[in-house]
Amino acid sequence: MLSVLNISAQKIIKSLNDGWSFRYPDDTKWTSVNLPHTYNEDAYRTKDYYKGKGEYFLNLKMPDIDKSRRYFIKFDAVNKSALLCVNDSVAIDHAGGYSAFCQDITPYIKNDDNKIFVTVDNSRRDVPPLSADFTFWGGIYRDVWLISTPLQHFDLCDNASSGIYVTPLNVSENSAGLKVKSRIKNDDKISTDVRLVMTLNDKSGKEVSSKTKNIKLEPNRIAVIETDLPEIQNPNLWSPENPYLYSLTAKIIDSKSGKTIDSSTIPAGFRWFSFDGDKGFKLNGRHYKLRGINRHQDLSPVGVSLDDEAHRRDIRLLKDLGCNFVRLAHYQQDDAILDECDRLGLIVWEEIPVVNMVPDENGFDDVCETNLVEMIRQHYNHPSVMIWGYMNEILLRAPSDKSNEWDAAKTRITNLANRLEKKLKEEDPNRASVMAFHGTNRYNTVGLDITDVQGWNLYQGWYGGDLSGFERYLENQHSRYPHRSLIVSEWGAGSDRRLHSNLPEPFDFSIEYQQKYIEHYLPYIEQNDYISGGAYWNFIDFNVAERQESMPRVNNKGLFYNNRKPKDVAYYFKSMWRDDIPVVHLAVNDRESVVCDDDSLTAIKIYSNCPDVELYVNGISHGVKPTVNCHAIFNVNLPEGQSKLLAKGNMRDVTETDVATVNRSKLPDLSAGETFAINVGSNCDFTSEINGQTWLTDRPYESGKWGYLNGKKRSTTSEIFNTLDGPLYQTMMEDITDYRIDAPVGRYEVELLFTDINQSGNNSPYLLGHDSNSGKTGDIIRMSIEICDKIVDPDFSPSELSGFQHAVRKKYIVENTTGSIHIHLIPLTGKTTLSALTARKL
Repeated sequence: MLSVLNISAQKIIKSLNDGWSFRYPDDTKWTSVNLPHTYNEDAYRTKDYYKGKGEYFLNLKMPDIDKSRRYFIKFDAVNKSALLCVNDSVAIDHAGGYSAFCQDITPYIKNDDNKIFVTVDNSRRDVPPLSADFTFWGGIYRDVWLISTPLQHFDLCDNASSGIYVTPLNVSENSAGLKVKSRIKNDDKISTDVRLVMTLNDKSGKEVSSKTKNIKLEPNRIAVIETDLPEIQNPNLWSPENPYLYSLTAKIIDSKSGKTIDSSTIPAGFRWFSFDGDKGFKLNGRHYKLRGINRHQDLSPVGVSLDDEAHRRDIRLLKDLGCNFVRLAHYQQDDAILDECDRLGLIVWEEIPVVNMVPDENGFDDVCETNLVEMIRQHYNHPSVMIWGYMNEILLRAPSDKSNEWDAAKTRITNLANRLEKKLKEEDPNRASVMAFHGTNRYNTVGLDITDVQGWNLYQGWYGGDLSGFERYLENQHSRYPHRSLIVSEWGAGSDRRLHSNLPEPFDFSIEYQQKYIEHYLPYIEQNDYISGGAYWNFIDFNVAERQESMPRVNNKGLFYNNRKPKDVAYYFKSMWRDDIPVVHLAVNDRESVVCDDDSLTAIKIYSNCPDVELYVNGISHGVKPTVNCHAIFNVNLPEGQSKLLAKGNMRDVTETDVATVNRSKLPDLSAGETFAINVGSNCDFTSEINGQTWLTDRPYESGKWGYLNGKKRSTTSEIFNTLDGPLYQTMMEDITDYRIDAPVGRYEVELLFTDINQSGNNSPYLLGHDSNSGKTGDIIRMSIEICDKIVDPDFSPSELSGFQHAVRKKYIVENTTGSIHIHLIPLTGKTTLSALTARKL
């Protein structure tokens, strides 16, 4: 059944999302599906997800075709390309996975049944992107519409736009004008006299300006009409605090009958803005820090096939954090996103997906330009959009300057950049252009410093270097190019809620290091005017089928989990960015339990924008502390078991509280038969989501406790197979011969965990050299294992048993007769290794 979106006497718009069938080309059977839909659910399971064609079929019943009307089908997005056939005739072959396309299907349809057949292909080499840190989800993953119009109508096939383009003119606090460009199509065989009536209404519906033009429409022609409406006085200006929207109604009226033939209503917002190399960004004459986040559209288990309400929810969540800016990375996004940004007041940077590389591929540049034009024309009327982008980290995969391939690659890249910059300014001279660079000055020396704004994707202290490298890099850029406007277009660190550390380190994926990283970067962005703003990477943990790391197929830098539950650190942003309400948050949701010695103190962090906060544990106050950098830390000796926490803060006589619970466990008691588990070679505790077991941070051996006696820490970001507890195996002690656990005399089950990563397959460019073993080969690990002075495995090789990068768990029953479980590893070939271990008294 067709669900009706909007029906008027002139134009009828109906969704075509139901009743579709899908198959892969080799299949003989069709599967019933509804749209939006993706055929890449496999991207959640494997890095080698399907890249190829998928076929969609719809039997469209049209029993009442009116010869005095035109019929269009509009696809909001199909990734990466779509070949549309109607009743066995090719209607359009559209290249581009993120922009809409619209086709007049009147010549192809007939009364009653119509066969709509769409071949989708997410593998085409001439369609961007070819390389990117996100999954190329194949399918018809946004809405499809059937649109019926009279023979005279606004042009829907001008790159799937509305055919109406609204441009604010001479905007100030005192007055503002409006230019309207309309494309009117006459599909009749005779000329027609019409009136074009433009009416601008304010939010209450009151008319504030209007203009009428008489037009003679020639047969089978498009008339392009430009209209300047009379200026309005004292306009309500659009801003993040006051996202005021006027509405422009454009009507085509038959001159003879006086009847409206076609009409459209377009949002209009009045604002002006500027970028400055020293002073940053101004909107309506006022300085703003662009406080933003990058947004991907992924949502498990449906991939990118979200409904409109899911899109709108994301923007509401960003607005609640205090965002006034969003970068729609790395592609044109759903109309629902732009509508919500207009409505709620988020400034938008939108871009096309030219990512990492410009291939030597026929037609690639043409598709890029077409996609840019489509994006601009389809979203031209959104006042929230102020920045158009067209390249992201385009030198990431480029050859070195000394390579024989460099000259040709440089020419391809710079030629395309200049072509896109020129086209962008032709299409829209009133908005800013931008490219996003990664951390190399090479962009400035090869001719890519051509945009109005430079975006810098910076990850110092994550993929390499230290945290202070972030400000050093930006200060160096500003001193060398002081007149260039810049935005920190990406910055972020990953986190895995299973990993926690009291001494967090770069790239350990602990919740605590992500917090440390963010707490360093954000104040610098906020406090320096020459930085127009920043966009944190990323809003959510999102799917990247080819990524490995602690959570394979997930980029886990999100401030929210993929299900849109906020991480604790999201409240740091809220504390930094919201000054209209008090914010108090106990940052324990990502770590609901701790394991520690009897006399150990537990750090309880509170995020808040209040000047000070008070902490209560089980009803007892632990004092008041001032907040520094929007947080305070209380070191508390928690009692064993569950404790109830309450945090309290006050801002401008308004009190805010937050409550949470945290469970403290003492160290496992080996004498009581409890399992003692150690995350060997790691600075993090790891808690398994499978069994709830916490594997403790490793340590050097101390008498009466436990630890390693020798060895060297090593880690990998390669996926470890045959396990759901990958981080346990991704850190290890190498060249280790002795590990000791002092424990009561008795019979024990000892379990050792191994993997051999000496032939790793992880060559991801996004690691930027972090993974020290990437692509290396070495001798197969083979060792003899001795526990409690007895050989328990004389010739053990984890790779020969299960393969490289596969998890191996070996259990041994041993007798501890000395009060110490001594594990002795004797190398036979290669270097000994140990990833984790457990001990349990039987």
